[in-house]
Amino acid sequence: MANQAQAAGLPDPRRWSALALLCLANFMVIMDTSIIGVALPAIKDALGYTQASLQWVFNAYVIFFGGFLLLGGRLSDLFGQRRIFMLGFLILTVASLLAGVAWNEGSLNVGRALQGFGSALIAPAALTIVMILFNGNPKELGKALGFWGASAAAGGTAGVFLGGIITEWLSWQWTFLINVPVGLIVLLMSSRLLSAGVRRKGTVDMTGALSVTGALVMAVYGIVTAEHNGWSSSTTVWFLGISVVLFILFLIIQSIKKEPLVPLRIFSVPNLLAGNLALIALSGAWIPLWFFLNLYLQQVLKYSAFAGGLGLLPMTVFIMILMVGLMGKMIAKFGFKMNMVLGLIALSVSLFIFAGNTPVGGNFVSHVLLASLLGALGMSLAYIPATIAAMSGAKPEEAGLASGLANTSYQIGSAIGLAAMVAIAGATTATNETLDQVVALNLGFQAAFFWSGVIAAAGALLALLFIRTPKHADHSTSSAM
Repeated sequence: MANQAQAAGLPDPRRWSALALLCLANFMVIMDTSIIGVALPAIKDALGYTQASLQWVFNAYVIFFGGFLLLGGRLSDLFGQRRIFMLGFLILTVASLLAGVAWNEGSLNVGRALQGFGSALIAPAALTIVMILFNGNPKELGKALGFWGASAAAGGTAGVFLGGIITEWLSWQWTFLINVPVGLIVLLMSSRLLSAGVRRKGTVDMTGALSVTGALVMAVYGIVTAEHNGWSSSTTVWFLGISVVLFILFLIIQSIKKEPLVPLRIFSVPNLLAGNLALIALSGAWIPLWFFLNLYLQQVLKYSAFAGGLGLLPMTVFIMILMVGLMGKMIAKFGFKMNMVLGLIALSVSLFIFAGNTPVGGNFVSHVLLASLLGALGMSLAYIPATIAAMSGAKPEEAGLASGLANTSYQIGSAIGLAAMVAIAGATTATNETLDQVVALNLGFQAAFFWSGVIAAAGALLALLFIRTPKHADHSTSSAM
């Protein structure tokens, strides 16, 4: 039925049901970055992680997710979006089972890395399917992408909330095992609700995929370990140097290969490069806000894991309301550039407030609620317009590549931004070790909030200077969202 409708040029009659399935997939992919946060102490005790190695439970997922998104986008273009979407969910489901029954540090790290690889196949294929399903109706596309954006925001915060519930009342293993039944349901429903998609001829650039993933792994590892080794240590310089060399190698491969993973000419598309840089700045500021606000609630204000998750819930609800109910109208009226700039400014102001107004003896209403809602407003205003800018000018045959780039930019910003802020927070806490432990810890959090605000402000300036409004008026162009 769906294929017949598409062949006749009619909207897919199952598009809204398909969107619900795709949003569930997006929710799961993003949730998997955050659901393990409150379970980390239990994982550390159960599997023998050291304090230094514990961060790989988070980073193994994010690095493989961000590092292979470009490959996922290319594979979805070559072999069909539904096929790669389902392959990704199969890998994610099996990897979640492995992580849930992990018997030592190595087995959990492998499970988390495979989860990230599966998610890297899912995310660009899913976003491309959304664009295909609703591309014929700008109003429906705007609403659909509002749901899409809200599902990502909800996944990030709900992961913390669900992680608290699961860890307190079940066990840390279920933060991974919860994916297994959901994954089986998605696999069952995919063949019924999703069309096969479009298949194109071409080859897969594995050397490009491995070099860019290696560059990301080395960069994040170098930044994270700099907290312990020092920024000028030979270890830090060595890893960051290898990252630069691998990235240069990636660019060389892309410039000489006949069918590269990322044809460099795509960056000549108007707004694509600036849109991706804006997504890096957005995630590089937003993810640390979420991460350190959660730590502030639990480690400074002494909330339980469950209460900390509840404290982040207003942000999630606010983001969902704004993205689903308001953002389509805002973009249609003011265009994507203005919304993006205002959103990044609001996010930076929120972070600066947290940097100066999160005392040890604080309370939720006075020191968390309003600033967190301002940050949620900024995220809501900026996320969809930045995604529009990063994808809107791409050719249909490069839709998977463009969505892979957009997702990659967001994940790279998340991984590197969070790694840098963790290093800054740790260094600040260490320099104040003569103070009370909680006071020193909080000073580190405040430093992370401040520099995250700087990143958001830089993103706003970048968008103001380099995002170009199409000559046809914002209304028509932005309504494509």
